[in-house]
Amino acid sequence: MRAGLVVHPGSGSGAAARVADTVAARLRPVVDELHVGTGPASGLDLLVVLGGDGAVHHAVRYCAAHGVPLGLLPAGNGNDLARALDLPLDPLGALEVLLTALREGRRRRLDLGSAGDAWFATVLCAGFDAAVARRAHALRWPRGPRRYDVAVLAELARFRSHPVAVRTEHERFELDATLVAVGNTAYYGGGIPICPSARPDDGLFDVTLVGRASRANLVRLLPKLRAGAHLRHPAVRTLRAREVRIEGIGGTALPLVVDGEPLPAGPVTVRCVPGALTVVA
Repeated sequence: MRAGLVVHPGSGSGAAARVADTVAARLRPVVDELHVGTGPASGLDLLVVLGGDGAVHHAVRYCAAHGVPLGLLPAGNGNDLARALDLPLDPLGALEVLLTALREGRRRRLDLGSAGDAWFATVLCAGFDAAVARRAHALRWPRGPRRYDVAVLAELARFRSHPVAVRTEHERFELDATLVAVGNTAYYGGGIPICPSARPDDGLFDVTLVGRASRANLVRLLPKLRAGAHLRHPAVRTLRAREVRIEGIGGTALPLVVDGEPLPAGPVTVRCVPGALTVVA
């Protein structure tokens, strides 16, 4: 087995860099060849990523495009894919799971979302939550989940809903939307279960839509998100679909984010691709 270990040393305020040598030393005895770097080598049979959600997103795209299995060692502030897969949220704990899976030959096939040429493993979001994620991505302080909270407060000041058309293989409707979240898995934003019932192996997206809400109502709704209690709010609607198109009405260009990474604003069509990713776990 020719394996690559991709290390993002800045992830988790340096957490990835601190354990990189230990991870490499533990991996070498169970693979035939190990390449360590900040990007994947060619001709790999396994790609192990040691980093945060951004690093995982890029590793997922590489693995899906090249048919390479993924090993996941979360070392960031969010770790949303690892959380969805019930992996330990520290890199050395996840390493033990990975080593056991390698020795026993265990693999898991996961669905992925496809948005044009962009693959995603967790959630695509449009609207308010995408604007928050973009701002959080740009912030350098504070670290961890509090960065998301700061971004929320900043975006509330400029908040407004957007007229949006949503189309699935079953229906089409229009609404004034605060946010639209298309979940292959449940979590985004460092553990917020925006699509609580989403599973990455059922061939379907879970979609959460939040309609028109005043700034005051949104402030009251946001704490419910972290508890997964937002689905009972009257402004919230959920559905399941294999394909979803989201388009602003009247020339509105919606901000978009996948796996916490910004996409160009505008209309987007996303498709669930069953079994598109193999994870060693």
